[in-house]
Amino acid sequence: MLSTAATTQITRFWSLMQRAQQLGVSAQATAVAKATGQDFSIVDASSLGTAYAHALAALAQRPLDLLAYQQDLWHGVASAWMNAWSGGEGARVKDRRFRDPQWNDNPANRGLRDAHLAVEAATARLLDVLPKGTKEQLRVDFYTRQFLSALSPSNFLMLNPAARDRYIETEGASLLDGLENLLDDIERGQGRLDIATNDPAAFQVGRDLATTPGQVIYQNDLMQLIHYAPLTPKQHKRPLLFVPPWINKYYIFDMRPDNSMVRYMLEQGHSVFLISWVNPTRKHAEMSFEDYMRLGPLAALDAITESTGQEEFDILGFCIGGILVTATLAWLAAKGDRRIKTATTLATMVDFTNVGEIGVFIDRDRLQVLREHMADKGYLENHHLQDMFSMIRENDLIWSFHVMNYLMGRKPPAFDLLFWNSDSTRMPKTMLLWYLEKIYIENGLRKPGHLSMDGVPIDIGKIDIPFYVFATREDHIAPWTSIYPTTGLLGGDTTFVLGGSGHIAGVINPPAKRIKYGYWTRGDYPQDPQEWLAGAEHREGSWWPHWAEWIESHSPKTRVAPYDPVKGRLKPIEFAPGSYVRAP
Repeated sequence: MLSTAATTQITRFWSLMQRAQQLGVSAQATAVAKATGQDFSIVDASSLGTAYAHALAALAQRPLDLLAYQQDLWHGVASAWMNAWSGGEGARVKDRRFRDPQWNDNPANRGLRDAHLAVEAATARLLDVLPKGTKEQLRVDFYTRQFLSALSPSNFLMLNPAARDRYIETEGASLLDGLENLLDDIERGQGRLDIATNDPAAFQVGRDLATTPGQVIYQNDLMQLIHYAPLTPKQHKRPLLFVPPWINKYYIFDMRPDNSMVRYMLEQGHSVFLISWVNPTRKHAEMSFEDYMRLGPLAALDAITESTGQEEFDILGFCIGGILVTATLAWLAAKGDRRIKTATTLATMVDFTNVGEIGVFIDRDRLQVLREHMADKGYLENHHLQDMFSMIRENDLIWSFHVMNYLMGRKPPAFDLLFWNSDSTRMPKTMLLWYLEKIYIENGLRKPGHLSMDGVPIDIGKIDIPFYVFATREDHIAPWTSIYPTTGLLGGDTTFVLGGSGHIAGVINPPAKRIKYGYWTRGDYPQDPQEWLAGAEHREGSWWPHWAEWIESHSPKTRVAPYDPVKGRLKPIEFAPGSYVRAP
């Protein structure tokens, strides 16, 4: 007779199999549509095949390099296994895939780990002999890494010691939990694997996140403008406007109270206003980049003036929001409009000469496919950009969750930054196509007069106000070495600061007792970013106080009575965080 527990497990298994059969139909249809080009995919099989064909042809002409690769490969793998069984203590590696002590303590595990690392290292050395600087070679490097990352022994149940132990400890229940997690992810993605990276029930916008008190004082078809309640008895005279990216929701600036940049600047005595972008639908299909300028920062500045009476401002933009801020400042400069007195951009490229691995996904051929895909819907679905950014950090954002969710059978923990990261938005057709062609592919923002905004040719070299440019050293979306050239393109006094960590964690790095990433500063800006870094001073702790002091140094000394959003000249529409941010 089977035990009650065993009977329960078998019943659960068959129930999951029935569910898998039902979901398998939609999953198969989705996979076929992607593979045959019937549905848009960020992976272009045609260009990928061409890239590998050219790479193989180039390697065929380098037989000695191929022979050296084979020798390198076999020597590395053989050495890995010999060292593993030699009885000596293995060298610990920093690779987070292998942080469990059993990867080092057990000879079999160590051999698997070190052999895989040897294959990755030898393959990287082989690819290094091929000519660099072409889109095709970038694709070969990128997708070869994706393939090898997928083959890591940490990704397989019977090879991952922690997953094996959990399977035994739970008497197989972890495998069923993992299967259920997998089916949940396929169901949520409607046939597409939508890997959960956070607990969707852990946070609620307006309850746990985006809780700083404020009022929506203005709205239009593209945005709501939030005016936050003051936290000091006196405030700086100039209002500060935050312009977030519209790839995700605005509350990256207002997470929890202890890591809210909005709250921090309120505590420094600033009057803070913030744009909350709409999540576009079909009706926004024809909204252009110029519309984002007119209905975004320009409309916000007019509304702030109407509410407070002030006509001078500080402004901040993050990522694509920073690109919009830079373009808007160039437009204002062309018009002779001097309302903005200081500007700050975070993780923002204006020179797209070297975009890093994102270049794998975007060229004119893919732009045409994207145009056809969006012709009827009028927008790009949010999951495409999520998948693209995840692939650039595949081990952290894909395979680590594969191990946790499916092999270990666990749910991802509650993490506010990853919750925000998964709360992404759609992209309207007209804006996205213009941005990718004119700013990304043609690199038009750095070329004087190449772009026109609302009929006015713009030149970012005409921006002559104090400008604070912040980048992060491990940014996989906007490489810091591609942000650094901004120092030579703007026409005014520029301050460049390099933070630790990546695109999000490096920016949302609040002051705290526990020192986190630190940052680098330097007063002069040689042409080579690495030369700048070699002579830069490293400072411990958050960069936020440095930025606050910078704004303070460029602000009038006079403080004024707080601008109260309830008592302003614009009647409040609703309480922050507003309705736009909650729209699915």
